[in-house]
Amino acid sequence: MAWKTLEDLDLNGKTVLLRVDINVPMENGVVSDATRIEKIVPTVKDIQAKGGKVVLLAHYDRPKGKVVPEMSLGQLQGALAGALGVKVVFGADCVGDVAKAAIAAAGPGDVVLLENTRFHAGEEKNAPELAAAMAELGDVYVNDAFSAAHRAHASTAGLAHLLPAAAGRLMEAELRALEAALGAPKRPVVAVVGGAKVSTKLDLLGNLVSKVDHLVIGGGMANTFLVAQGVEVGKSLAERDMADTARAIMGKAQAAGCTIHLPLDVVVAREFKAGAANETVPTADCPADAMILDAGPATVAALEQVFANAKTLIWNGPLGAFEIEPFDAATNAAARAVARLTAAGGLVSVAGGGDTVAALNKAGAAEQFSFISTAGGAFLEWMEGKELPGVAALG
Repeated sequence: MAWKTLEDLDLNGKTVLLRVDINVPMENGVVSDATRIEKIVPTVKDIQAKGGKVVLLAHYDRPKGKVVPEMSLGQLQGALAGALGVKVVFGADCVGDVAKAAIAAAGPGDVVLLENTRFHAGEEKNAPELAAAMAELGDVYVNDAFSAAHRAHASTAGLAHLLPAAAGRLMEAELRALEAALGAPKRPVVAVVGGAKVSTKLDLLGNLVSKVDHLVIGGGMANTFLVAQGVEVGKSLAERDMADTARAIMGKAQAAGCTIHLPLDVVVAREFKAGAANETVPTADCPADAMILDAGPATVAALEQVFANAKTLIWNGPLGAFEIEPFDAATNAAARAVARLTAAGGLVSVAGGGDTVAALNKAGAAEQFSFISTAGGAFLEWMEGKELPGVAALG
């Protein structure tokens, strides 16, 4: 990967268009989780320290090219001012005279927040004329929104080709972590991939078996691989029509020297609810009237040995039905094992994806992972080996 950082740009006296992700949850007009706002603070401060005037570009929700008042970024003006500790000037459009007036009105040290880029239909179409209108507003472009980097939009890809461009601190941290995990990792490399369906992660699995030394498959996906091996899984969630695909992935893994790990034992129950009566059985002994809801303790013990010998680990998706007890046990135990190894300094651990972050937080393990990506779709597409337009444009 090759991308520019803030060190590669002269920002003194320049107006810097900073693309951020501040798509934060709101309740009754108040930000309920300011994490994404807090994460942009280092980049804003660094740009200001280098003499740049910061102009924030961002989307909010999905207005689909129309002006939707309840999706206005104006409602974040106060939360941003609080997090940044400076005056935030709001411009009610992200292009044209209104935007130019807001930028002109900002004093030294002020930050400018422009309106939702997705109020313009050209944003998601990466319309050249919209990107050009945005480019008129500044001298330099910085992208700090890795979570939107997989989208070729006007404010993420188009604009980056029109001005000197670089990654912000948050984007830089994400890219460095991902490069350490899959680009040039220390080996052995382990990938943990869980989730319900193989069909949603075909590209991911196909890419990983050629990149990692060990691939741990959990959740409902593991059931499909078990079916592909002729194992009966009772009433468990499984995509039986994907058995040939699963066998093809196993063949590709074998050819690449990648070891696939499936559950050795499983926790089964007759109903899917918290506290349901359950039992642990060898994987081949799932009762015909039961469903697999988690991996068992023997599986976790085996995985801990794999983790202990690894140097790099990537995690996406839970090992079982982590949302309900007691079927969160394997995910919790495995996550804590990774956290311990990371804290001890022997393992670089990178995790991402919505369910993954929730599962690691629930296990109390997230803070000890080397890096947790909150990017969702962009993280998955990176794991799939796809080029991310918003990153490629920074090269």
